[in-house]
Amino acid sequence: SLLCHIGTALDILLVTFQVCSAGLVPEQGRRKYAAPLSQDTLSTFEARLLSLFGLKQRPSPSRSAVVPRYMLDLFAAYSANAEPKHGAGKRSLGRESEKSASRANTIRSFHHDESTEELSSHSAKTTQRFLFNLSSIPREEFVTSAELRIYREQVTTAANSSSNNSSLGYHRINIHEIMKPGLSFKEPITRLLDTRLVQHSLSKWESFDVSPAVLRWTAEGHANRGFVVEVVHPSSADRDYKKHVRVSRSLHDSEDSWPQMRPLLVTYSHDGKGHVLHTRQKRQARTSKPKKKHKANCRRHSLYVDFSDVGWNDWIVAPPGYHAFYCQGECPFPLADHLNSTNHAIVQTLVNSVNSNIPKACCVPTDLSPVSLLYLDEYERVILKNYQDMVVEGCGCR
Repeated sequence: SLLCHIGTALDILLVTFQVCSAGLVPEQGRRKYAAPLSQDTLSTFEARLLSLFGLKQRPSPSRSAVVPRYMLDLFAAYSANAEPKHGAGKRSLGRESEKSASRANTIRSFHHDESTEELSSHSAKTTQRFLFNLSSIPREEFVTSAELRIYREQVTTAANSSSNNSSLGYHRINIHEIMKPGLSFKEPITRLLDTRLVQHSLSKWESFDVSPAVLRWTAEGHANRGFVVEVVHPSSADRDYKKHVRVSRSLHDSEDSWPQMRPLLVTYSHDGKGHVLHTRQKRQARTSKPKKKHKANCRRHSLYVDFSDVGWNDWIVAPPGYHAFYCQGECPFPLADHLNSTNHAIVQTLVNSVNSNIPKACCVPTDLSPVSLLYLDEYERVILKNYQDMVVEGCGCR
């Protein structure tokens, strides 16, 4: 067999990468996998791995696919395998983001369907209807929170700089859930989800809590009729004031920057498997040096998985690869304490010493840790997810 057993995500990942790319396999491992596997076998391995990632098929994103800057920041701050980030960087995401990440192992981002948007502007307010398609969230995932992020740009006009009219320095942004669509030119029935009084003098993203609505749609099965974003203007606001909250492409000055500045819905969820995404110290790999006389014994070996080697770097955004490690070596009789053996392995090795028909104990991972992946799914939506049992932290005879 290719391995003592194939069951964990790491087992499948390593077999897939080892047979696909000789550059990933150490010298001592190349002999073991020297015989080429059939295309059907490779396809089976890839399909099994994609199913572990929750994907029905290999994503093939277009060149126009957009990765929101916010998702890259979340990966840098909260992923299990990202480089440690200073506190200031984490604080820039906000406390609510950290709280949300501490209850979720999956973060998904969504852009609204621009073909369904309804923009209206009056002297007192601008309203925009947004519809986000959330059907790609698996049923087994429970959404713990959700935020709607809207960018607003600084307004620099003579009226804004006037100290005699300070009321012009603020807007109010209201976020509503549509409970019942409007009929015969009537306004829809909505409920207020979140509101914010914002200053004109700052350019920044505003985050609004829309968890009650998203939970109604995903967990309770209610119809998703979308949001209404309402921007209430000062009574004497001019045209610049009414455009600074970027709720629609028609209100945005630069077509090139719109993909990064458009509204973004972010959901935080958990599928019940493994650890949450949160700020924590990276685990230190076990680095105990084996004695010279035990060089061939069971221990952890270096193995770096590079996603570009097998052409997965077009849909896996980050990391470019990671240190997976693998276990290899002998489990000799008698088993020494440093081989991290179970009582069963000790007994099995003892029986093998007098009966060769009974196999020796196997050198296998005894401690595994997760890896966080930032990737584009089949619908070009960006997802940050923790995948369990992807990095070998320790080896032993079992």
